[in-house]
Amino acid sequence: MTSKTQKLLSLLDGQPVIPVIKIADAKDAVPLARALARGGLRAIEITLRTDAALEAIRRAAAEVEEAVVGAGTILNARQFEEASKAGSQFIVSPGITSQLLSAAADSPVPLLPGAITPGEIMVAREAGLDFLKFFPAEQAGGAAFLKALASPIADVKFCPTGGIGAKNANDYLSLPNVVCVGGSWVAPDEMVKAGDWAGIEALAREASKLRKI
Repeated sequence: MTSKTQKLLSLLDGQPVIPVIKIADAKDAVPLARALARGGLRAIEITLRTDAALEAIRRAAAEVEEAVVGAGTILNARQFEEASKAGSQFIVSPGITSQLLSAAADSPVPLLPGAITPGEIMVAREAGLDFLKFFPAEQAGGAAFLKALASPIADVKFCPTGGIGAKNANDYLSLPNVVCVGGSWVAPDEMVKAGDWAGIEALAREASKLRKI
């Protein structure tokens, strides 16, 4: 296990579910991060899928001490740098590129890159990355595919994301090569838009009770 993997795992602190959230209005970042943290999900991934994302990361990172704020949907080195400067404590990408690997190598901020095929996983492994995002999980073969990888590439662990919810999260958490899962079900867009922080806290609390089997 590399030092950056250890750092990332330390940040996640055994959390079974990483909320993958999209924030359209930066003012929602702080109450949303606080609601998730109160529910037991301190580590969150704010995706760069909206114009408000970087400002949302800045606000959550600066104002919510109990949260561990990461940035998701990072596609290139420029976004890696911008998200890091905004206060991201970890970076998540849907894939893996030489540009991202170079950016990560020069940064203290750990990278969780996406990898699906054995070839992509081996490229990441050769770069010293042994904790990866498996995305899009359900569409790429789901828990059965990850289970098949556990024997030939036993030293690589995963955070599957994509199509995962409360009903199938345990299918993944039961696997020896899965550390946690990522999902948006704990902070649905409609609840964020409505400012239903109590409802999101309740969903987070339920998700935080999921555990490795």
